[in-house]
Amino acid sequence: MSVFASLVERLADLLQPLFGTSAAAAAIVLFTALVRLLVHPLSRAAARGQKARAELQPRIAELRRKHAKNPERLQRAVLELHAEEKVSPLSGCLPSLCQLPAFFLLYHLFSSSTIGGEANELLSHRLLAAPLGGRWSDALGDGGLLGGAGVVYVALFAVVAGVAAFSYRLTERSMAERPVLPAGDGEAVPGMGAITKVMPFMSFFTLVTVAVVPLAAALYVVTSTTWSAVERAVLHR
Repeated sequence: MSVFASLVERLADLLQPLFGTSAAAAAIVLFTALVRLLVHPLSRAAARGQKARAELQPRIAELRRKHAKNPERLQRAVLELHAEEKVSPLSGCLPSLCQLPAFFLLYHLFSSSTIGGEANELLSHRLLAAPLGGRWSDALGDGGLLGGAGVVYVALFAVVAGVAAFSYRLTERSMAERPVLPAGDGEAVPGMGAITKVMPFMSFFTLVTVAVVPLAAALYVVTSTTWSAVERAVLHR
């Protein structure tokens, strides 16, 4: 924690001439961009994996028809097919999983009043009028929605809503281009219908995260979500 706090402080010092009192917030955005650059190869692999899995759908549907009465044999056959084609069903999760440590570091860093037995000086940093260690509930209690901190959160929510709407359209288009094939006899895969309906709305859940975590962690989430939307549009075109 102390090493990470020192890194954020040094980045903030470098950016202070450009961003003034919001230098620490800019440092978090820069840190997020660096993390996303590091996991970009995994994102590219996940995009390739998604395309490969879509191409396997007809063969998986045939396996479902063939082993409709033997779920265990079906599972083994599907796993063997993925292994044969060198396609990992979990590859799409890796970019998100690799980012979790960075997110939790920021969360704990801006939730702790002390670091290494000393006062956490990072809590004194702000994004405009909003403390980086504060939450949306704190902003509502200090000036309300149109107060200084409240306006910062309104702007973040607007960015997240815009990115979520963009991601919603991307998901709908992707699902229209690669519809889920029936398991056999025209019947959909059990549970897949509900997943198909929920998937386009997943991006909007980011709004909840931004509302409940410290502002520093919310900045990480907003920056990473925006990066993901742009990256996805480029990699899946």
